[in-house]
Amino acid sequence: MSHQFALMRQRRFLPFFFTQFLGAFNDNVYKNALVVLLTFQAARYTTLPPGILVNLCAGLFILPFFLFSATAGQIADKYEKSRLIRLTKLLEIGVMALASLAFALESLALMLACLFLMGAQSALFGPVKYAILPQHLQEDELVGGNALVESGTFIAILIGTLAGGLLVAMEHGTVWVSAVVVILAVLGYLACRGIPTAPAAAPALCINWNPLTETWRNLRFTRGNRSVFLAILGISWFWFYGAVFLSQFPAYAKDVLGGDENAVVMLLAVFSIGIGIGSLLCERLSTGHVEIGLVPFGSIGLSLFALDLWWASPVWASPAAAAAPIAELLARAGTWRVLFDLLAIGIFGGFYIVPLYALIQSRSEPEHRSRIIAGNNILNALFMVVAAGMGAGLLAAGLNGPQLFLVTGLLNVAVAIYIYTLVPEFLLRFLVWLLVHSIYRLQVQGIHHVPEKGPAVLVCNHVSFVDALVIMAASPRPIRFVMHHQIFRWPLLRFLFRESRAIPITSPKADPVMAARAFDDIAAALDAGELIAIFPEGRLTGDGEIDTFRPGVRRILARNPVPVVPMALRGLWGSFFSRKGGKAMTRPLRRGIFNRIELVCGEALAAAEATPDALQRRVAELRGAQA
Repeated sequence: MSHQFALMRQRRFLPFFFTQFLGAFNDNVYKNALVVLLTFQAARYTTLPPGILVNLCAGLFILPFFLFSATAGQIADKYEKSRLIRLTKLLEIGVMALASLAFALESLALMLACLFLMGAQSALFGPVKYAILPQHLQEDELVGGNALVESGTFIAILIGTLAGGLLVAMEHGTVWVSAVVVILAVLGYLACRGIPTAPAAAPALCINWNPLTETWRNLRFTRGNRSVFLAILGISWFWFYGAVFLSQFPAYAKDVLGGDENAVVMLLAVFSIGIGIGSLLCERLSTGHVEIGLVPFGSIGLSLFALDLWWASPVWASPAAAAAPIAELLARAGTWRVLFDLLAIGIFGGFYIVPLYALIQSRSEPEHRSRIIAGNNILNALFMVVAAGMGAGLLAAGLNGPQLFLVTGLLNVAVAIYIYTLVPEFLLRFLVWLLVHSIYRLQVQGIHHVPEKGPAVLVCNHVSFVDALVIMAASPRPIRFVMHHQIFRWPLLRFLFRESRAIPITSPKADPVMAARAFDDIAAALDAGELIAIFPEGRLTGDGEIDTFRPGVRRILARNPVPVVPMALRGLWGSFFSRKGGKAMTRPLRRGIFNRIELVCGEALAAAEATPDALQRRVAELRGAQA
């Protein structure tokens, strides 16, 4: 976690963070001030009922994401991004100055027009915001950077929502709101001037100004990479889930908890703090790379605690009773369970959302990245509109708030099953992550020797049945493992090895057809720029020592002369999955749990130097005396 906070001292991140924080803060000050004003003083401006006005505000803010996101994505790919950010922040100053005039003139039409313009400014900023991070951060910093941005954004939303309501309720409240939003806009512009340049990804791009055709084109871009597209669907689903919960907080606080306006603030605060905590924990749990194994972990928590929130929600409020203050609510044991559920939902939401954003940034093509993020923003807006429609429909059908939480939690299970069935990599990474964070405590040295891009062969000593899973957990890139066909077919691990596209192999003498096919698959994978991992001993160690490396690695390098990265596992000998004392996996918890294991990576060898003897010596040096 300290690694991500180190970014707060660096110019390549800190000005951007404050620009984003102040922008989110300002959006919510104005938006909530306007909502509160129209809720309690609508008669000053119009004969329309407050409920219609509040929903109109929500629609006006989200409409620009449909209209302008596609164009914004193109602009962000075509032009230098720090300059675009400065222009959007100048636009924000103009919009907030116009909003101040609207308050002074008491013009409802102008206030609503400014809300639309504020949504347009946010739609223009969105693709730049997420596309600039991969240009200024290393890949191993993406999770930490996104965690800080997401946690900061939710805290800004919380503080802005509170400040907007409090300011507009003061005497001469609109004057205070006018002053604050203009000051925040100016501060945001000053902050963005410190953002370093980020060169255009596609300067030759010809912009299509038709929002309809370009929106469809952007959505096609999102489908270019299956894992990226499903990550976008996962993010959009999270905004659907969050929109359902946030929209129910006022009614839940009043009708279920029996609280006043402060109870709504309490629920929002706990939820936002949970998102912040979960986001900040992501880097610590990700071991320095984009750990998508946290996404299934997050989705499990989102469902479990949504179901428990439904279960923990008896109706305490009496229609005739006065609204209870927060102190009275907190005196009830049931309130604490509700708050715990909301905090947990927020924490698991952070686990869920941060790796998905980092995955989009790391796996999308740079020249299309802004347009892919624009497509993500369009789908997010669409899902939030659908969430509002579903919520209104189910409430009209007679469901109450807690039952709506139940339905959303069950839908989350269905969505999770759908996504993880289509892309088993998410579930695979979750099971691997669970292994090294429950049974073991993994320490990794020298993982930077694994190339960030391009083909390479990884060689390692073979100690246990889970060696491949441990290496997989440590690697920032997907790996194709070459393993003996009997291990590949072992019942409990077959699913993991198949979904990781492992390559089963045997000796040419035992099955020449399988052996030839395996070497063809290895060559094809290396030609495609993938990582291949092999255990040159050809079998698990029976005594903890490194056995003779077989010559198969020379056959691989003869067809594909790629770099070879030596690795050594320490601490797995004597574990449940090793053959110490005879047959493996016969004595559960032989060494208890939370055993420390290590993976040590050495500097890559050129193909010409990577003889079996040289690799065996290097792996032995890396392992040292500890088996």
